[in-house]
Amino acid sequence: QVQLVESGGGLVQAGDSLRLSCAASGGTFNLLTMGWFRQAPGKEREFVAAIGRWSGGTYYAESVKGRFTISRDNPKKTMYLQMNSLKPEDTAVYYCAAVQGPPKSHPNEYKFWGQGTQVTVSS
Repeated sequence: QVQLVESGGGLVQAGDSLRLSCAASGGTFNLLTMGWFRQAPGKEREFVAAIGRWSGGTYYAESVKGRFTISRDNPKKTMYLQMNSLKPEDTAVYYCAAVQGPPKSHPNEYKFWGQGTQVTVSS
């Protein structure tokens, strides 16, 4: 069983940056595809970014491409999401997720989830 804990959320102004972290325990981190999703009030959970095993590839939603960067530190069993040029529409609860196998973008395809961390961007 894999446990995931997110951190790094907060309240920022438009144009600011934040870095989210997702610490994993249990399982074999190197074998896990890791992803970030977000859910705003009244909206469905949506894909933000994913990174393959052994940092084998990165994938982004169009809405964050060029602003967000996903990365992982396998020895530390931690994944990151560097978020730059934040916009009010980035406001959401951000979740990290994990699954064995190749990168995926649908939340239903991920097996393990964290509790989420709130990101609020004021205009």
